[in-house]
Amino acid sequence: MIKNTLAFFILFTVFFNLPAQNILGKWKTIDDNTGDAKSIVEIYEEDGKIYGKIIAVTNPDVESRTCNDCSGAHKDQPIVGLVFIEGLTKNGKVYDGGTILNPENGTTYRCRLKLEDDPDTLQVRGYLAFFYRTQYWKRVK
Repeated sequence: MIKNTLAFFILFTVFFNLPAQNILGKWKTIDDNTGDAKSIVEIYEEDGKIYGKIIAVTNPDVESRTCNDCSGAHKDQPIVGLVFIEGLTKNGKVYDGGTILNPENGTTYRCRLKLEDDPDTLQVRGYLAFFYRTQYWKRVK
């Protein structure tokens, strides 16, 4: 009986101390070239699809900028509040099938999001043909 109680206690403790295993929430974007934090992004689900919007920027000079080089509905939209990740769905351990927009140059890429082994690190990959760019974002707690 003591063994069963001890095993239950260990399993209960481990289960309730597991980190969140989903991508929803707020993430600090990290520039893959400089290593600097650039913005805070909120990843959310709407109608079964995953989206991401910029909710804050670290550089006050960028706060009032708009997406000048963007096209379509994104054209001239403010950077803060911009929904730049659109239409991803869960596919095993990754979220893909949607797009990510680079507001600095207006280019849209195919997108894949994946949690790293550390659930507080999100791998963000944008694809254009056979070329891709990867960033690692950190969860905001």
